[in-house]
Amino acid sequence: MRLLLQQRPDGREAPRFVQLQLQADLLGGWTLLRETGQIGGRSTLKREQYADQGSALAALESARDAQLKRGFQLMFAQGADAPR
Repeated sequence: MRLLLQQRPDGREAPRFVQLQLQADLLGGWTLLRETGQIGGRSTLKREQYADQGSALAALESARDAQLKRGFQLMFAQGADAPR
């Protein structure tokens, strides 16, 4: 599951983005990847481990909602269970 959020460009600098991605690991757990940065510039990648899919999905939805409150817009959602 993957979500891409982006801020509106303001004309002075490149817009910022946040990419949230959920991946199952080989041991039955789940990893939430958070990549943040400026389009065309450097980015930061953070990994968070979760024991089950429910808690990982809750963390992804919480991170998505926090970014939407900060003015980001959902640009792309991929995955059968992708939250809207």
